[in-house]
Amino acid sequence: MEILVINGSPKGKNSVTLQTVNYLQILHPEHHFEVLHAGQSIKALEKDFSPAIAAIKKADILLFSYPVYTFIAPSQLHRFIELLKAAKLDLSGKYASQISTSKHFYDMTAHSYIQDNCADLGLRFIRGLSADMDDLTTKKGQQEAVSFFDYLCWSVEQGIFETFPKPVPSAAALPVSVPESTAAEKNGDVVIVADLGDEDVQLQRMIERFRAVLPRKTRVVNIREYPFRGGCLGCFNCAVSGKCIYKDGFDDYLRNQIQTAESIVYAFTIRDHSMGARFKLYDDRQFCNGHRTVTIGMSVGYLISGNLSCEQNLQTIIEARAQVGSNHLAGIATDTQDPDHAIDQLCARLNYALEHRYLPPQNFYGIGGMKVFRDLIWLMQGMMKADHKFYKSHGQYDFPQKQWPRMLAMYAVGAMLSSRKLKAKMGSAMTDGMLMPYNKVLEQARKEKAG
Repeated sequence: MEILVINGSPKGKNSVTLQTVNYLQILHPEHHFEVLHAGQSIKALEKDFSPAIAAIKKADILLFSYPVYTFIAPSQLHRFIELLKAAKLDLSGKYASQISTSKHFYDMTAHSYIQDNCADLGLRFIRGLSADMDDLTTKKGQQEAVSFFDYLCWSVEQGIFETFPKPVPSAAALPVSVPESTAAEKNGDVVIVADLGDEDVQLQRMIERFRAVLPRKTRVVNIREYPFRGGCLGCFNCAVSGKCIYKDGFDDYLRNQIQTAESIVYAFTIRDHSMGARFKLYDDRQFCNGHRTVTIGMSVGYLISGNLSCEQNLQTIIEARAQVGSNHLAGIATDTQDPDHAIDQLCARLNYALEHRYLPPQNFYGIGGMKVFRDLIWLMQGMMKADHKFYKSHGQYDFPQKQWPRMLAMYAVGAMLSSRKLKAKMGSAMTDGMLMPYNKVLEQARKEKAG
């Protein structure tokens, strides 16, 4: 078969993910592998996409190969998909799959993003391989790569691929009205980080209403206008110093103009099942902060033009971004169902959260994600010095083996439960013992309320 590897890594041939492809190529000389370094050569492809078109036309299988960057694929691969869709090629009959490497931090949302776009393109999609960065160096990882490729070949031979539900027609955007500002004097500092082009008229109206209704000072940062030199290169130049290798000043701008605000509201138009390549570039470049949750406790909100109700994966990404950052997600306003009311509700909730410093606890998205980072930074503390210092000072090394008093208590409880005689004597004492600390809290609350 003719297999076109679409390498989304900005590192090109030095991509860790690509080494799995190289391994499979060595083991399967009967197939012809061609590599298109889409991530590394994205600026050249923006000027002339014809080399990619020629390679795609020859291919039987498109194999997307990429590292996971901030919940999805790198911004360079986002841009490639935009260009591929714009080329309007007939890809019916061709197969597609994917290989990613990461530390399994939201790799499933990255895979869903590629899968959804392959469905848009009419490709016959076969589920891919999500590997740890180090998997190929182990026998187990090598076998998993071989098993994946065997499954891929078998699926193509048998004509078996994923079937997707028919796309739901996009809900029409509803008009947004812009009232007079509700407050003469406004305090505070809410920054609206927006991806605004000339075509984003609806999103601009949503921003205008938000600014008029919210009883706090707001300012807009249009990332479409920022002079980015390029997307994140995954070079880890920032790992020790926190300083980006690019000389476009974005790291300082991010820290001094955006993260100093009391709240951030993100505004974008849904593009290709995500926030779009430009917004993803902004997200990826925030890696100058490493894995440090530098906006802990900040409330965030979203203004989104597009049918978010049909984008389950994007909904997961939005919630997970807030949860992992320990941010309060004050709300998401879209323009497909009573946008005026949705924007007003977002304003009310955001203002309440800022006035009362409201921050609910993290759910699984946040706690699970941060435990992945916790273990990663602990192992790599010698290189990721800025991350290690941050995690140490914020008490994020919450390893369970540090909780030895509780562990000893559980041993004692386990011993009692293992004895039938003791268990029979205890009766309801176990439940009573479990409730004892809660009863103390309730009794204290009654005293405070009465006094």
